[in-house]
Amino acid sequence: MTDTLRPAEAVLPEAPDSPQKLKRSIGVVGGTLLTLSCVTPASTLFVVVPDLFGSLGTATALTIAIGSLLCIAVAFCYSELGTLIPSAGGEYAMVSTMAGRLAGWLVFVLSLLVVMIVPPVIAMGTADYLAPIVHLDPSTAGAGVMLLATLAGLLDLRANAWITGVFLVLEVIAAAVVAVLGFAHSERGADSLVSLQVAGADGHADTVTAMLIVSGLAIALFITQGFSTAVYLSEEMENPRRNVARTVLATLAISSVVILVPVIAITMGAKDLSALTGGDIGTMVTDWSNSAVGTFVSLCVALAIINAGIVMVIQNSRVLFASARDKAWPAPVNNVFARLGRFGSPWVATLAVGVPGAILCFVNLDTLYGITGVSVTAMYLLVAVAALLSRKGPHQHTPAWRMPLWPAIPVLLIAVLTYILSQQETAYLLWTGGITAAATLYWALYLRPRRDTRWLVSIPTED
Repeated sequence: MTDTLRPAEAVLPEAPDSPQKLKRSIGVVGGTLLTLSCVTPASTLFVVVPDLFGSLGTATALTIAIGSLLCIAVAFCYSELGTLIPSAGGEYAMVSTMAGRLAGWLVFVLSLLVVMIVPPVIAMGTADYLAPIVHLDPSTAGAGVMLLATLAGLLDLRANAWITGVFLVLEVIAAAVVAVLGFAHSERGADSLVSLQVAGADGHADTVTAMLIVSGLAIALFITQGFSTAVYLSEEMENPRRNVARTVLATLAISSVVILVPVIAITMGAKDLSALTGGDIGTMVTDWSNSAVGTFVSLCVALAIINAGIVMVIQNSRVLFASARDKAWPAPVNNVFARLGRFGSPWVATLAVGVPGAILCFVNLDTLYGITGVSVTAMYLLVAVAALLSRKGPHQHTPAWRMPLWPAIPVLLIAVLTYILSQQETAYLLWTGGITAAATLYWALYLRPRRDTRWLVSIPTED
């Protein structure tokens, strides 16, 4: 039988103090700025999209458009669950409440893998975009970005919303510059967006098949997935049962436009199919304008990566803070990670995420990055399962934002994500499976025997 949750108010705390809650200080605008910064549309445009150009050519825009439509289903699941369960725990709080504590614990472990790996991997890309003005070692530059992001994460969340908002404006400007230049130097018409051609090894045009587009969706699905950050911030949002859904859906819409429009412009403006397939957007920008504009765009992308680092540290520290508040660890560890600083931020949890991230910049992360891809897919799959269960039991009549076309949307999402998971490399599946097995063992030997005092996933009440 599934080990279900007890109501939070029925649980006796270890200490006389009530569990600490994060301060509600941001609305839709602040939440959207922070969440968009985690999506990092400019860095996605310059880092992820070139890989799609290399394999899909003129079919890249179509593939991203399909991926964005599928992401609407993911956003619906996050919006409904995020308004039902407005907790800094994010996915694990939602899944624990709907699908049981063991499922929630496994989601937490999967998210913890992402927490520790993705930020340093992205941070190390900063050196490439600072190259026009200074040459830095990627590991050193990445570690510097992680430490800077950690310091920013110690500040009040409202202050961080403004910091990331300024950076976000710069990266949107960079994306707009690329779009304007691409459209102004169009070499082909709009029909090229559905011509589905890619430059082959011999330089001649090859046809992009439907199967190639389907395989490309594995990347396209996650291009705008950063909207999930809104759920992690739900505990610090004013009126979360209204604002979480608005933030999730607004972020998805804005990020899709910011990414898709420049992709269309690049497809139409590349001088030939080989240049498009090469995916060197910086060179294209320089060819369309001059080196000064190319340098400006590169610097904006570097700022976008720093911006993403700040938001990821903020998001990930909230997950670790929430796990300690929900008593996932031995008492001394819980007490340390649940501490809040003078600005209302979980400062110990922030340091615990940021400092190891800086160290990981000096480690070869190729295998770990593959594990992260499997972890994200499996985590989304469990969220979709939780969304399928969101209208049963005590939450059936809880006031919340409700997705349309339920249960068809989570069922479709489960099918798509299962397919994506089946396409991952066996080695990465085995690594992730081994980590999940170890987490299950920790649950069986430590958490479950202490189920009255450990892993007590609570839902913070609104003031």
